[in-house]
Amino acid sequence: MAHTATTGDTTRVWMVERTFSADSPQILVIVYATPDGEQYLRKERAFNRFGGSAPDVTAALDAAVSDLAPVEDAERRERYAAEADRMRDRHDPDDSV
Repeated sequence: MAHTATTGDTTRVWMVERTFSADSPQILVIVYATPDGEQYLRKERAFNRFGGSAPDVTAALDAAVSDLAPVEDAERRERYAAEADRMRDRHDPDDSV
């Protein structure tokens, strides 16, 4: 498996967190982070928990560097880095998770 992929304007980010929005429980919030846990990308997908299909979530995405935000909290950076590492070890980037 390829563990990192950075090409100019994009970088590979790995899914590190999946929750439902507190404000809108039909919105699935997926957080992807760089392997070092330093930057993240937050995505939201509509989801009907009472029927219908779940949104397709892949283990990794190639994200525009300009779309990434810094992870300010050191504990969260460590957690994101550990989870990104776990995902890289267990999944190919396009695996549905």
